[in-house]
Amino acid sequence: MCDFNNLTDEEKLHYHTILTTVANNYGGINFFLQLLEALREASPHPLSSRHQDFLFDLGDIRWGKTIFNDKILLIEKLRKEKNEDDNVLKNKEGKEYKKTINLIKTLSPITFSVRPARRDDGEGFDFKAFDKIDEETIKLNPLFEALFFCSINTVKKILNYK
Repeated sequence: MCDFNNLTDEEKLHYHTILTTVANNYGGINFFLQLLEALREASPHPLSSRHQDFLFDLGDIRWGKTIFNDKILLIEKLRKEKNEDDNVLKNKEGKEYKKTINLIKTLSPITFSVRPARRDDGEGFDFKAFDKIDEETIKLNPLFEALFFCSINTVKKILNYK
């Protein structure tokens, strides 16, 4: 998802619809982009928060389990190496397969809840880190990828796509 230029028009429209919907549930595109900017400025990576949250003036993101740095590094590696159908599960004989399965088992039960600071701005939204298509196909959730890994410029291009 993070490589806008390699997406088909259908994929661009699909991601545009998803991101526009959640941005509106968060208070609008500007609030959503401010959240992304705050996430990018955070150091260390926001997912590694030992309090399982990211607090921000315009809202917060909460999840129920501590995510360690090795898992974040593995997610970044998987994002770059995923195959043409976006499946993060690769060859079962590969040495990274067991690490990937453990990552999926660790993150799959976690629900990320994004809420604006003021209830009048919207109801917020929830998402998981992975979308399980079938036993052999597991993809990164586009919201998870957009919030924590894609560049802000890519997200802006997707939001502005028509």
